[in-house]
Amino acid sequence: MSLKLKVGKKGYVILPKALRDAVGIEEGDVLTVSVNDGITLKPSKKFDKALFEKIAKKHKEAVLSLKDAKAPLPGEAKEYSLEDEF
Repeated sequence: MSLKLKVGKKGYVILPKALRDAVGIEEGDVLTVSVNDGITLKPSKKFDKALFEKIAKKHKEAVLSLKDAKAPLPGEAKEYSLEDEF
């Protein structure tokens, strides 16, 4: 599985919550960065690949189910935080 993530102004990349949850990355965790043919980020702690695939599939299905959803009206989504998703 691969994801396309956009690099921000200052070079940051946000790992989506579904990915962090699936791999078990929490605030303060250390990632190992390898540079070969590209850049690879690996959590320093082990993760359950089967759990990752299950969560990633569930998240993909949830996102695809939103294709016909309408954007909220102004103020309608004020109780939600983008931090929960990203």
